[in-house]
Amino acid sequence: MPSEFELIRTYFSRPTPQAVLGPGDDCALLVPSAGCELAISTDMLVAGRHFLPDTDPRQLGWKALAVNLSDLAAMGAKPRWALLAGSLPEACAEWLASFSEGVFACASRYGVDLVGGDTTRGPLNLCFTVLGELPAGEALRRDRALPGDDLWVSGWPGLAALGLAHLQGRTELAEGLAKRCLAALQQPWPRVELGLELRSRRLANAAIDVSDGLLADLGHILERSAVAAEVQVGQLPSRPAGADPAFARQCQLAGGDDYELVFSAAPARRRELAALAAELDLPLWRFGRIVAAADRRLTLLDEDGQELAVDGQGFDHFA
Repeated sequence: MPSEFELIRTYFSRPTPQAVLGPGDDCALLVPSAGCELAISTDMLVAGRHFLPDTDPRQLGWKALAVNLSDLAAMGAKPRWALLAGSLPEACAEWLASFSEGVFACASRYGVDLVGGDTTRGPLNLCFTVLGELPAGEALRRDRALPGDDLWVSGWPGLAALGLAHLQGRTELAEGLAKRCLAALQQPWPRVELGLELRSRRLANAAIDVSDGLLADLGHILERSAVAAEVQVGQLPSRPAGADPAFARQCQLAGGDDYELVFSAAPARRRELAALAAELDLPLWRFGRIVAAADRRLTLLDEDGQELAVDGQGFDHFA
């Protein structure tokens, strides 16, 4: 069985051209670009809690890094560096080779250097810390939504939750739809390019990524911005054909694991956002608006403007 340091050298050491000093010393040495602030985030994935124990290791490697890069995307930060800490039940060469292949595929796609980390024996648990940068004072934040702003969401929220439900036997999907939903669950694409454009073009006022559910994460914007929101469910993406409509809508509103971006923007920016959607080949859905209200209430409205009950807003790690 390889030692800890042999494991790191074999599977997790690659050139790090963006670092002054990468893996191999007590610390990595990094220099951010002039005039930039650092954006730093960390997320943990625990077997049996965040992913099924038999998940394909290459897909898991991609996802473990991607879900962290999604946090950088939500703030409009350019990804630069990452560190990986993990505990492994055993040092299985085949599993590690496949997992590290997924990690570096994602890192290469988004221009990230893996500059350090730690390994130990224990239950399967993976924790990335990612660092990005952006011009000082320009970060997209949760506390900048304004009354009158439109609400937007990218991509296809709800597909990942449908995929998980299919794996768990809570719903049954046709082969084509199951494949699409499982891809959304197992290999999410962090919306880095969208975040960069929203920030650099000053199109968005507030933003957040959808990890715990669209309504739950929108609620964080309302809380931090001290505003309320009206959500028009009929303006969200059409529920996929072949799925139970009510269950698909619940997944869309509260399923989580989407890693899409929810953001607020002034109505005057609608044309620019439509052009950006076409430019990125990424659908952007205007699904509601920010309203002034002291109670920070989230109101769901159907196609006829009638209020709907809010039933389960998202994932809670301690529920």
